Amino acid sequence: MQRNRDVYQEPLVSRYTSPEMQRLFSERYKFTNWRRCWIALAEAQYEMGLKAVSSEMIAELKAHANDINFEVAEAKEKEIRHDVMAHVFAYGQQCPLAEPIIHLGATSQFVVCNTDLIVQKQGLKLIQAALLRTIMNLSRFARKYAALPTLGYTHYQPAQPTTVGKRTTLYIQDLLMDLDYISHLHNQVKARGAKGTVGTQATFLELFEGDHSKVREMDNRVARKLGFDTTFAVTGQTYPRKLDMKTAETLAGIGASAHKFAVDLRLLANLKVQEEPFEEKQVGSSAMAYKRNPMRSERMTGLARKLMGLPANFAATAGNQWFERTLDDSAIRRMDIAQAFLLTDAVLRLYINISENMVVYPKQIEKHLQEELPFMATEKILMACVEHGESRQSMHEVIREHSVAAGLEVKENGGNNDLLKRLGEDARIPFSTAELEALLTDYQSFTGRAEAQTVEFLEEVVEPILKQHAGEVSTTDISLHV
Repeated sequence: MQRNRDVYQEPLVSRYTSPEMQRLFSERYKFTNWRRCWIALAEAQYEMGLKAVSSEMIAELKAHANDINFEVAEAKEKEIRHDVMAHVFAYGQQCPLAEPIIHLGATSQFVVCNTDLIVQKQGLKLIQAALLRTIMNLSRFARKYAALPTLGYTHYQPAQPTTVGKRTTLYIQDLLMDLDYISHLHNQVKARGAKGTVGTQATFLELFEGDHSKVREMDNRVARKLGFDTTFAVTGQTYPRKLDMKTAETLAGIGASAHKFAVDLRLLANLKVQEEPFEEKQVGSSAMAYKRNPMRSERMTGLARKLMGLPANFAATAGNQWFERTLDDSAIRRMDIAQAFLLTDAVLRLYINISENMVVYPKQIEKHLQEELPFMATEKILMACVEHGESRQSMHEVIREHSVAAGLEVKENGGNNDLLKRLGEDARIPFSTAELEALLTDYQSFTGRAEAQTVEFLEEVVEPILKQHAGEVSTTDISLHV
């Protein structure tokens, strides 16, 4: 399709998102599903014995379900200023036999709400598939580096060592929570069904001559024909906008998970210990040719930030639905529902792209460990001195003195951490420098159960979930447009 370079292009479409998610929010998919709704309604009415609807009418509707005459609908909407009735007219032009019964007993929200719910339910499945692929990628990475010691950080200050794999399990755990929330939300998305103008089904009750059971059964049949197990038991003219709020919150949660990962990776890239993939001909900076800026992680951060800000709009919309219906939800929902799903899709595409080929630099990790570990090993040195027969309190004071001095050497003079040398040359310490260094050679002795926790988590928690959802993992192309 030729891009119109004279008008604004939505970056979420032109730069960031998958064709699969774009298709769900396309005009063709929207209006095709409107017609699906009208067909489902006519079929249900026919099956429940409504004499105004015939099998020939339904066959005609089905014959033109997909060949939407957009130009006719657009011209009519300009005339009457009503999108649903414009498409009723356009459909009727193609289906002269069925024209009298199209939209029979329904209100505009019959097609609008049910279609929105169809789109969201399918969108959630795409997001679930992308989450699974991200989890799978990170799991492979975590297993590969389960045992690789690395500095931990609290308050972004060097802390007790962990492993690269163990840190990765924290990101996986966040995503598993998101996966659970998405699954729960998917089950909460019900059809609006055929509820009529203000949700009372008064018109349908009239059509079926006061037979409540037929109206109820028609409602359920419409839902099933549209791919839903059930409908909302009660509605106003629309399905509850509370659902949109919960959807936005759930998708924003994925944004938060991704945001934390992306920011952490940007910080690690600064330390030169772990970074996102960098392609052979990729340019990091227009001025500084040597740079490898974490552009994907930064883009992921920005998109996630936008996603995390959307729930407030949905909460305000849900809280301002006066009585059975007000139209002030229409414009914001047209934009923000699509944006919420497209942003989530964009964020997860980046997450998948990064996690498939993350880079780790073990030598740089070791360098940071060597710089900081002497401070963290003081407890181990203290215990070794006590085992050698020295007083704990006396050794504690000696180690404290030299730790302060070594810290000043690093911070004020820009020197190396020479704590072990200072301690080894102090006659009060019963070990030489070489003996003290030997205490620190096994980095894994400082990581506790990090490796074991990683393996246990992957085998006991992650792998069963991936096995359960085998075949549902996204296979979409995650190569970046730019």
